[in-house]
Amino acid sequence: MLATERCNSNCLMCSQPSKDRDDTGYLLDLYRQVILLIPTSCPALGITGGEPTLLGERFSELLSLCQHYLPYTDLHCLTNGRSFAWRAFAERLGALGLDQLMLGIPLYADHASLHDYVLQARGAFDQTVRGLHELAAVGQRIKIRVALHQLTILRLSKLARFIYRNFPFVEHVTFVGLENIGYTPHNRSKLWLDPANYANELTEAVNFLAAHRLHVSIYNQQLCVLSQVLWPFARRSISDWKNIYLPACESCALQAQCGGFFASCGTLHSQFISPVSFDNTVVESSFLNKVNIC
Repeated sequence: MLATERCNSNCLMCSQPSKDRDDTGYLLDLYRQVILLIPTSCPALGITGGEPTLLGERFSELLSLCQHYLPYTDLHCLTNGRSFAWRAFAERLGALGLDQLMLGIPLYADHASLHDYVLQARGAFDQTVRGLHELAAVGQRIKIRVALHQLTILRLSKLARFIYRNFPFVEHVTFVGLENIGYTPHNRSKLWLDPANYANELTEAVNFLAAHRLHVSIYNQQLCVLSQVLWPFARRSISDWKNIYLPACESCALQAQCGGFFASCGTLHSQFISPVSFDNTVVESSFLNKVNIC
């Protein structure tokens, strides 16, 4: 559900740039009707934007509707987390007791200047950090999302340590590859870095968090450009309607386990894409038993 197209950030790699119009009333009226049509057997429902929390009190109303009519459905909401810096807003969410709700909140650096630059929003880092702690205080489930691009890679291991030391309560940490749509093509020179060229940094960050017993995943990356030690952390995270594979993938032994590419990628992908073949079936079997654990 697209809760709103409005946003209080302006991320350099935003895949769905915001629109400056108040659509919250119209969309909420629409979803009051749509939610009634969703089968109660629906396993999961995503809520996104824009920034969903800009609905204000209507945000809680939307979640309450989901809670009432879809009590067995997992809810996953993508939010920048800034609104939760205000304790009353976090407490209003906590009062709902939504155990099936996971909030996916981005954190792009271990210091304010870089995080705020990526979001193009001064003060965003401080609000997000405080929001994470306010959410933890009300028992809210949280996933931290880390975007992988030129601006974040150099401090990736420092960010991993920052997350462990300051947010040990989070349920999941995900490292997310770029989608070549929205603002990303316009900021390609600032953002794009071949995944093969940051393999060491990603491996160090993932291994650190995993060693400290945090649940870690890698989204939107291809297995052939990841070191084999990272394969168990890779997920098939791209929605099926925009998920493709290149001709080079046709002979790959791991295509069925690989996340593939966004349909919007065009020529923006690693230069090191190559089919994987296994001579050692024991290694393949061991990997296949782990790769789809989420």
